[in-house]
Amino acid sequence: MRKVLIVTLLFLPMCIMGRDIRSLDAGWQFVLSDVSIDEISDIDGWRQVNVPHDWSIEGEFDRTDPTGQGGAYLPAGIGWYRKSIKTDIAPDERLFLEFDGVMACSSVFVDGKPAGYRPNGYVGFTYDITELITPGKDAVVSVRVDNSVQPASRWYTGSGINRHVRLVRKNVCHIPAQGVFAWYDDGRLNVQTSVSNTSDNPVKVRLQYVLKDSDGKVNTRKNGPEFQIAAGSSGQQTETVNVRNPHLWQTDAPYLYTLEVSVIEGRNELDSETITTGLRTIRFDNETGFWLNGKNIKMYGVCLHSDAGGLGTAVPASVWEYRLSILRRLGVNAIRMAHNPADPVLMELCDRKGLLFMAESFDTWNTPKNHAEKGYNLYFDEWWEQDTRAMVEQARNHPSVVIYSAGNEIRDNLNNPEGFEKYRKQQDLIHSLDNTRPVTMALFRPNSSGVYKNGFAEIMDVVGQNYRVDELKAYHDAHPEKAIIGTENTHDVQSWLMLRDDPSLCGQFLWAGIDYLGEAAWPQVMWSTSLLDVTGGVKPAGLQRASWWLNYPFVAFARHADNNGAGPLVSDWTPADMDTYDQAVIEVYSNCQEVELLLDGESLGRQPMPDNARPALFTVNFNPGKLEIVGYNDDAEAARCSARTAGEPARLFITRVGGQSDAGSDSVEILSIQIVDKDYTVCPNSDRKLRLSISGAELLAVDNADVLAHDTTHKSMEFSTFQGRMVAYIRRAPDSAKVSVAVTDKPWGGNLSGSISF
Repeated sequence: MRKVLIVTLLFLPMCIMGRDIRSLDAGWQFVLSDVSIDEISDIDGWRQVNVPHDWSIEGEFDRTDPTGQGGAYLPAGIGWYRKSIKTDIAPDERLFLEFDGVMACSSVFVDGKPAGYRPNGYVGFTYDITELITPGKDAVVSVRVDNSVQPASRWYTGSGINRHVRLVRKNVCHIPAQGVFAWYDDGRLNVQTSVSNTSDNPVKVRLQYVLKDSDGKVNTRKNGPEFQIAAGSSGQQTETVNVRNPHLWQTDAPYLYTLEVSVIEGRNELDSETITTGLRTIRFDNETGFWLNGKNIKMYGVCLHSDAGGLGTAVPASVWEYRLSILRRLGVNAIRMAHNPADPVLMELCDRKGLLFMAESFDTWNTPKNHAEKGYNLYFDEWWEQDTRAMVEQARNHPSVVIYSAGNEIRDNLNNPEGFEKYRKQQDLIHSLDNTRPVTMALFRPNSSGVYKNGFAEIMDVVGQNYRVDELKAYHDAHPEKAIIGTENTHDVQSWLMLRDDPSLCGQFLWAGIDYLGEAAWPQVMWSTSLLDVTGGVKPAGLQRASWWLNYPFVAFARHADNNGAGPLVSDWTPADMDTYDQAVIEVYSNCQEVELLLDGESLGRQPMPDNARPALFTVNFNPGKLEIVGYNDDAEAARCSARTAGEPARLFITRVGGQSDAGSDSVEILSIQIVDKDYTVCPNSDRKLRLSISGAELLAVDNADVLAHDTTHKSMEFSTFQGRMVAYIRRAPDSAKVSVAVTDKPWGGNLSGSISF
């Protein structure tokens, strides 16, 4: 009974002071102007925006723009943001500004006084602004964003406060940003917690740990021992929390827990931090590849950049969720964020969706790259340590993150002691912050750079290489003690067969997963060798990968767009010119044993799938109708897909394909707008300029999949379809009970229309 009484007393309600977190996403003022902090009150042209915000995507594609092909020929420049904030803090509290990322070279001021500067646009940072405010009096936060020094990137980065911002009020004795690190090992959750005491007096505290299951029920409570933190100092404590009936985080069942760590002084809760975590074990084996929770699996990965076409780099979570869901349906189970620290939103989604994640730091160290001569190479020496630390601390609590990369195709000389030292310092820093995950680097032409012969590769935890899969295999044959991974790979069959047939290869990451702005020579403004187009449409390459990666029966097809096997691959049965299209050359992608083509129910042939992972090829006479592809296993139908020849355009068909309406600033409805015939078959050769009208919601952007389009009306109510399709991203107004969207081509002499309400 005495033991029961003690336990009960330990968990009686306390006086909770805690912390207060407020989103600062809404209600900023913005202006494009190159002025000093002393001059911003005198300039005109301010307009209201919400963040995340990317001002570059609002500009025009211009072949002469300094951003060049890396920046998609879109404008950069210098802009200012400002916002008034409440500063109602008590004498024993402090106030912090938290930014998840600002692109780029951001200078933050509070009431005109500098709070901090950060050149890297991809890392999060926190500023203590307590000494810059007058408590109880509103303060003005001003942010100068300077992305004018170009060309700064080989791909489109956007410009502005393009990630989330928060105002956080904490006790003078508190857990600093990213101050909790939890990792799973041997049936227990280990928790390392830092506590800062910014007061003038020492304080004696203990830490309380509350682990909750995914349904919110308490799994485990634990109190740590008391420890004292001197005035103006910090302390750290590591505790082990036993987990009752642990559910492991797995790619097909990504179970998540929440962990609350509270700082307790006597009966008072001074501060509390809540993180989401998952329980899992990982191993990169030199002989058998990657292991998750004792199960040997391959990483079927893709590389992603941070934009979403017409939305720029201010991408709401619901749009990322839509895109990741499509990739997941193609068999993708891993993401590499290239080549920079990821938005926390993306890692959170990978946690929820069971996607493994490679967290990467830099595209350059000291040596610049073409089309990005004024990039991170200007800042590496001064900032690499802070930025690497920020990447690791932001990533290490995500169960999806299984490996770090310290660089992509680094052009610094790695064939000398200085090159060795640069890598070793980064790897050692990562290990000191998180020793539960290995470190790799995406090596560039390692045979010619010498790193496969000079011992450099041997100091890496896992050897990663971009492309040239035969070189990576040859290295492993010579060094079988090293684990290997394909950090960047093409969509070709050879790369897939190596992954499929070599048990030592942990995985591969295709370049790229989704089309992205930049890294394209005019007149193109977008990279287009991907599994998905920028709207989320699945390309033939994505269908082929699905036939290799999925573990259930699958069949799909693509045909060469022009007669007799000429032209690009398309996945429809509606040639652009039926008068000249006589012979269709069709590729069938399937993991079934055999496949058959049917046209209006009549067989056009049946054949076994090749055993070399290549598609089954059919050459048939073209006739309009319904084309069906059937996959068979043991002579029984296992999978089927179909396509119809489109007739004349009859209507505009609008459907909700993704997003949600109840997640605040991250909530976006994604609408698919298609030109269809009377049977709702998409008309891929009947593109129109359309006008939208919307009530009850705000239009964020419209987009199509045309990589040659220079239409700069991404936020306009007028936009063109491409191959019969386009998408619209809208956000419901806060007080709107109903959203209505209508679209028509009648202003340009057409007769098509469509609408949707929800």
